[in-house]
Amino acid sequence: MYGQIHVCVRELVLEKFNQEAWDKIIEKSGFDERVDFMVFHKYVDEKTFVLIGAVCEVSGLALPAVLEVFGEYFLTYCLRHGYDKMLRTLGSDFESFIQNLDSLHALLAMSYKQLAAPSFRCETDENGQLWLHYYTIRPGLYPIVIGLVRAVARDLYQQHADVEMFKKTTEKVEGGKPQEHVVFKVTLAASKRTSVVARVEENKQNPCTSGLLQISPDQFCAALPYHIVFDKNLKIMQCGTMIQRFVQNRIKPGTKVSAIFDVIHPHMNFSIENIRMFINAVFMLEVRQAARGNCKLVLKGQMLWLDDVSHMIFLCSPRLTSLTELIEMNVFMSDIPIYDVTRELVLLNQQRIAEIDVAKKLDETTAELKKTSEALEYEKKKTETLLYQMLPEKVAIELKNGKTVEAEKFESVTVLFSDIVTFTNIAAASTPLQIVSMLNNLYQRFDQCTNVHDVYKVETIGDAYMIVSGVPEENKNHAREVAHFSMDMIREASNVHSPVNNNPLQIRVGIHSGPVVAGVVGLKMPRYCLFGDTVNTASRMESHGIPGRIHVSPTTYRFLEGNKYQFRDRGHIEVKGKGPMNTYFLLGTEASLSEPKDEYTNLPLVRTPGDMSPLNGINGNDKAVERAADHCERHGISPNQTSKTSPPVTSKNQSSTCVLS
Repeated sequence: MYGQIHVCVRELVLEKFNQEAWDKIIEKSGFDERVDFMVFHKYVDEKTFVLIGAVCEVSGLALPAVLEVFGEYFLTYCLRHGYDKMLRTLGSDFESFIQNLDSLHALLAMSYKQLAAPSFRCETDENGQLWLHYYTIRPGLYPIVIGLVRAVARDLYQQHADVEMFKKTTEKVEGGKPQEHVVFKVTLAASKRTSVVARVEENKQNPCTSGLLQISPDQFCAALPYHIVFDKNLKIMQCGTMIQRFVQNRIKPGTKVSAIFDVIHPHMNFSIENIRMFINAVFMLEVRQAARGNCKLVLKGQMLWLDDVSHMIFLCSPRLTSLTELIEMNVFMSDIPIYDVTRELVLLNQQRIAEIDVAKKLDETTAELKKTSEALEYEKKKTETLLYQMLPEKVAIELKNGKTVEAEKFESVTVLFSDIVTFTNIAAASTPLQIVSMLNNLYQRFDQCTNVHDVYKVETIGDAYMIVSGVPEENKNHAREVAHFSMDMIREASNVHSPVNNNPLQIRVGIHSGPVVAGVVGLKMPRYCLFGDTVNTASRMESHGIPGRIHVSPTTYRFLEGNKYQFRDRGHIEVKGKGPMNTYFLLGTEASLSEPKDEYTNLPLVRTPGDMSPLNGINGNDKAVERAADHCERHGISPNQTSKTSPPVTSKNQSSTCVLS
């Protein structure tokens, strides 16, 4: 079937259901919107049946119901897409419309070269009952006819039609494919139409049929140069003058028409019985041995049964669809009678062929453009994903739109730094490939954790990893998000092994909360950087940290109040450039994080206070100072003295575009 049917099915589903239903149908059928809906492309029937099957599955309707709805909608589709005038002028009433459907299909076959159209024939019995005969090589599609007949009667002739399938048989047309023959009983509501029976009676009273005019056979053959009269035995009784000119051997009386011509449409053997079965069809006879041109002549026309003499007359014209065929067959316009519309048809169809060629190329170009557009969209998403990994999405969108990103001040954020314990020794004892592989494994695990928690990865420098929460989108729970992220970091680091001794890696983590300034630095490789004392203090928390532990400043400790976190109170330590600070080791919620076996397991176990508000300063308020003094007094430590358990101040290089020392 042609892609026109697929397009019609798509419009039907979108109109009767919705886009979601159509997406499901596309998924189940395996169709491609780009290549399976080209109007002038011929698809195998099985492909179309798969699409219809998917419609049945998604809609929950049985196949006959879907086909019937499709048949009714097909008329609506044709009326909307430029076939309205053609259909409305096909017949003056319902019967004549059906009788001329075969002629319409023959006309459409000029555009759709491989069209395998069904055949229709109407009969009216002596009681005025209308019987519709439907022939097709595609069995099981007769419900389409029911919906189509109802729609034609309603929309074109304002009548109500009751359609009932009377019988269904399979007939083997001699010389052709087996065809399904379905007979429908059609009952039409009363209307102003002129019935077939009434027209027959009217014709009987027509004075033109009284037999007063007589014409000789020679004059008849000259007036109708393209006609053949033959009897029940297919013996030619007479033929037009032009027929003789196109046949290589002169036709003699008594020669069988089947000896000179082959029936190429409908597909059947040449016999009176077959012809009368498809009497309403357009017949095409091909000359077996042509006398002119390189191509065989095809005669296209109508078969009429003459009851008075029991003969069949074939009224025809040369089947010519283009000027090219006219030249190939060595036929001239003068060979066609002036009253015959073949002349105009050839010229009009020549223009139509050019339009169809353009339409086909447009379909193919559209399909290619869709492919290119989808490929571009896919690459665009990949580029945007990479960009959003380098810059915050909010900032990246503004830069992409050509806007200048102004620096912003954030009053309350939480910053985290981490590094790998003994990284220098590991790097010295390993190959560069091993180092890269180890860091890549570790950082991929950390990066996956950033997708779980509301944190933003600022950068990595060597073995240092930096994240922040509350930037560039403000977050009231920034300290809690970073705390949970830091616990995940400790767990993930234990799953990565050193290439030197295969031991699990240990990291130091430092966290601090406070205000920062954030902005984009650079043009060639723009970076989103953080500035302020908060960044520097977070770095000091990491450099004064302990392997396998999360070192938290007093400010972050206050921000975590009310969340049932457990800490080890490290007490007062001397922080480079900051002086004495009372810091803590975060253990987790309800001791969810196992501690490393070190000397710090003896430090006091504390919880986040519930009666203290978050502080803005890094040294705490008066109550924090009092708590630090009490702790020093309990442990015999001078307030100006670094704790015995404090590690020596390192000279770790903290230079970074994101850190101000």
